[in-house]
Amino acid sequence: MKVFKIVFLLLLLSIFISVPSFSKEPILENIKKTEQVKPAVVTPATKEISQNSDIKILKYSGIINPVAAEYLGESITKFNAEKSASLIVIMLDTPGGLMTSMRLIIKEIMASAIPVIVYVSPSGSQAASAGTFIAMAAHISAMAESTTQGAASPVAGQGQKMSRTMEKKVKNDAAAYIRSLAKQRGRNEEWAEEAVRKAVSVDEQEALEKNVTDFVAKDLEELLKLIEGKSVDTVAGKVMIHPKGKKLVVVEMTTRQEFLNIISNPTFAYMLLMLGFYGLMFEFQSPGALLPGIMGAICLILGLYALQSMPINYAGILLLALAVILFVAELFVPTFGALTLGGVVSMILGAIMLIDSPAEYMQVQLAVIIPLAIVMGLFSFFALGWLYLLKGKKIPLGAKGLIDETGVALSCLDPFGSIEVDGEYWNGKSVSGEIKQGENFKVIKKEGYILHVEKTEKKKMKEEKP
Repeated sequence: MKVFKIVFLLLLLSIFISVPSFSKEPILENIKKTEQVKPAVVTPATKEISQNSDIKILKYSGIINPVAAEYLGESITKFNAEKSASLIVIMLDTPGGLMTSMRLIIKEIMASAIPVIVYVSPSGSQAASAGTFIAMAAHISAMAESTTQGAASPVAGQGQKMSRTMEKKVKNDAAAYIRSLAKQRGRNEEWAEEAVRKAVSVDEQEALEKNVTDFVAKDLEELLKLIEGKSVDTVAGKVMIHPKGKKLVVVEMTTRQEFLNIISNPTFAYMLLMLGFYGLMFEFQSPGALLPGIMGAICLILGLYALQSMPINYAGILLLALAVILFVAELFVPTFGALTLGGVVSMILGAIMLIDSPAEYMQVQLAVIIPLAIVMGLFSFFALGWLYLLKGKKIPLGAKGLIDETGVALSCLDPFGSIEVDGEYWNGKSVSGEIKQGENFKVIKKEGYILHVEKTEKKKMKEEKP
């Protein structure tokens, strides 16, 4: 079925085109870690050695999730264990995320003998929800111009509705947690609690005035000048910060972490799921093609892997599966577009319902949902018209399709020889006497890999007009 192959390739191409735009927004919620991150062992020498080391910079933009916890938390642990940094700067831009991942990051910050700066940057960034907690836990909190912080009210981790009692418990726990962080770092405890209970937010200037953040700097260079000579309390005691003259080293995510970021975006996971559906459907329609089936199975598994850790609405999954079935059914049932329309509606509704969470950053992008649904519908509808054009034409299928087909002898058949039928080479056996090379014949029977043929009159060439 050529239409399935075209749809499969279209989806694959759209995913590759979309990769760069997804890499900044990971949304995986539950990657199981094989080993619990352990705080670095702090020795008295850590403080002295770290002062002669580089400044490590970690840049993270996206949802606070297990990928973020692995990247930020394990990096802090590694720098402490190796004593390879005098200062750690986390350049953060996040709309929020998971409490569990947030707490893992905060634990590593609190256990760090090396001072950790959380710098909400670049301009236009935010440290909302879980990001507010992380900024509050930092030894030094800073914000770039035109940035915000706050709106830290907790929501259910799997998007489900919480009872009043449970909501109260979760909010009280979060409020007590952020208040303790603010107290330990000498920041505004009252505002921190309001950020949780009332979801208040502040810009960089208001944050500075209310003692929510320590510094406002337009860029990292200015920030490092502002903190020169500042003393902070770490688990190793007081540490004097002297960033002047130190080498800045940006530590990027590993290839594995980048890969998890890409496939963990809900929009990308949705496209993987659809690609998997169509790949398998094509394989079922054309057994033996192999590549679509293999690629479809891989995409389906990756899509389900990403979705299994998100707040999934199974009605959305069923609607997407129904959409695929309706598109395929349109190719075989003459409903004149009714099934296609139903498939488009089902696909749009399924994608919208797929992620059960009120958070906008957890939703599949409408900019992808609607165009993809329309493209799938158009392919289904025009494929139907293509089938109507073929209606009445003879389509050879298996051995029966070869009967009565004509061909030409490639060698003399007496009675066996080589023949050509519909551009394919076969072994032939003449049942009507010798057939010379170049003569025409008709297939009357197929026996194994041998076609039984009988001689026909050679077609006369049209005489050219004088």
